[in-house]
Amino acid sequence: MTVDFETAADPFRRELLAHCYRMLGSLHDAEDLVQETYLRAWKAYGGFEGRSSVRTWLYRIATNACLTALDGRAKRPLPFGLGTRSATEDDPLSQDHEVPWLEPFPTDPAAIVAERESTRLAFVAALQHLPPRQRAVLLLRDVLRLSAAETADELDMTVAAVNSALQRAHAQLRDLTEDEVVEPADAKPLLDRWVKAFEAKDIPAIIGMFAEDVVWEMPPFPQWYRGPEMVAWHLEHQCPAVPHGARMIAAEANGQPAHGLYLRAGDGVFRPFNLQVLEVRDDRITRVSSFFDLSLFPRFGLPSTA
Repeated sequence: MTVDFETAADPFRRELLAHCYRMLGSLHDAEDLVQETYLRAWKAYGGFEGRSSVRTWLYRIATNACLTALDGRAKRPLPFGLGTRSATEDDPLSQDHEVPWLEPFPTDPAAIVAERESTRLAFVAALQHLPPRQRAVLLLRDVLRLSAAETADELDMTVAAVNSALQRAHAQLRDLTEDEVVEPADAKPLLDRWVKAFEAKDIPAIIGMFAEDVVWEMPPFPQWYRGPEMVAWHLEHQCPAVPHGARMIAAEANGQPAHGLYLRAGDGVFRPFNLQVLEVRDDRITRVSSFFDLSLFPRFGLPSTA
């Protein structure tokens, strides 16, 4: 008996969303491309001959849709990845909405380890520096574990071209050490201290949790800060939060701990300010990426007030 399209295809919707996100660096764009993938697949399902699994077939459609979408588009960076120097006290803050910034991705704490590791913010940011086809090859081979022959078939490439693209991608990403990142559940004591210190705007306590080479970035602001002293200066002089004028609600993004930060408005209501994504290694916070796109809050299950 022929299985209907919805029954055959729906189980793969979540993993296809993660795949499109890795390719595009945008949650919003990934959602659109998954919709496009399912529309294309639904229209073509009557001619699906079963020479591959439905999952592989869907990935072929999704990957090629992403490659088409990426044609001519600028890469999606984070401020740290722009190649600019760390900001100082002399650099005024200024937003840049012309840059298509990398966006965070909501991960389920119960998600499989492979998804959590392959959506790490630093990993996805590094992927955006690869040419789109190299990016696709690396994801199909290293994340989805397709063979070189299967990858070649997915992308209409030769096996030799696939192997060459994978080698070049590995050469560019060889410095990543994602296996050292601490899982959110393992960092709970540190995160509890972080929330307490940030809500009180206790700057000495905040910077006491940082690694010496900590990076603080805030898209759409292209300025970023390195080191506890510069982050402390930023928090003291540029962050509008006041002691006990902030609340934080825990979330998870890219397999990493995250918090929705709410500031108290003039009417006393705590409203969304930004979404913080933390990277933790060796019981130290090594990076804070604060996203000022407030449309992300409902996508992460965060309320409109706190």
